[in-house]
Amino acid sequence: MNKFLFALLLLYVAPVQAKLNIFACEPEWGALAQELGADRVDIYTATTALQNPHYIEARPSLLAKARRADLVICTGAELEAGWLPIVLTQSGNAKIQASSPGFFEASSFVVKLEVPQSLDRAQGDVHAAGNPHVHLDPHNIAKIATKLTERFAQLDAANAGAYQAQGGAFQEKWRDAIAGWEARAAPLKGLPIVTYHKDMSYLINWLGLIELANLEPKPGVPPTTGHLTDLLEQLEKKPAKAIVRSAYNNPKPAQWLAERARVPAIVLPFTVGGSEQARNLYGLFDDSVARLLSATNAQ
Repeated sequence: MNKFLFALLLLYVAPVQAKLNIFACEPEWGALAQELGADRVDIYTATTALQNPHYIEARPSLLAKARRADLVICTGAELEAGWLPIVLTQSGNAKIQASSPGFFEASSFVVKLEVPQSLDRAQGDVHAAGNPHVHLDPHNIAKIATKLTERFAQLDAANAGAYQAQGGAFQEKWRDAIAGWEARAAPLKGLPIVTYHKDMSYLINWLGLIELANLEPKPGVPPTTGHLTDLLEQLEKKPAKAIVRSAYNNPKPAQWLAERARVPAIVLPFTVGGSEQARNLYGLFDDSVARLLSATNAQ
C-alpha cells in the first residue's frame, strides 16, 4: 500500500471529535459560549440584536436547530415564555428539555433586580421572576460564565480540562476588562436618564446611573402621545441628560422626546450585534460605555 493510500485510510478510520451543538436564545449567550467553547462548540443563535427577545415566532427553522442541539442556553426568567416552550416541546429532543443537563437558564445563576412583590396584569408585562435582562451587568456575565464552563465540562467530559482552562483564561481577561470599563465610566455615576423599556436596569445599576422614567407607560406597552407629553412636562422640572433606547426599539418616540427636551437620544447596542462595534461581549460593553460618555459629555 502506498503512503498516500495509507494516510487516507488513517483519516477515514480516525475518530472524529464531535463538537457540542449549542442553541443560544440570544446573541449574548451565543457570544459567551464562543468565548468559553472556542473550536469545541458549534453555535446557532436564534435571535438578533434587532429583534425584541420577548416576541419571537417559533418558526420551523428554530425547531430544526433545537432538534439537533446538545445544549440550549437561554436567559430564562420568562423572557422567552412566548416561544421557547413551543420550540423545546416540538423539537422532540429529550436532551434539551427543562431540568435536563442540556438546558441552561442563565438568569438562574445571578441575583435579579425588580422582583415584584405581587403580580397584576394592570402593571404591564412584568416578569414574576424579576427583570430578565441580566447580561448588561458584566459581573453577571462572569458568574454565568463559571456555571456555563461547568456545564460544558459535564456534557463533554473528554474535553473538561480544556473547558476549565478556557474558562479560567476568560475570567482573567474579563476581570481586567471590567476594571477598565468601571474606571472609564466613573463620570457617568449619578447622571439621570430616561430609557425606553426596563431592559437597561442592570446597566444602570452597574454604572450608578439614575433612571428617571421610561418611554413605555408600562413595561411592554408602546409609548403613547399622552405619556410622552407627560414625560416632557416632567423633564422640564427635573431634566435628564439623555434619552436611551436599545437598538431594537422604535426610534421615533425617543427622537420626539429628545428634540423637545433638548437632550441627546442615545442608541445602545443592548446585545452583541447591536452596533458595528459590539461584535462580541467586550465590544458590547466598550461601545455602551463610549456612547454614554460621548453623548452626555461626561468624560
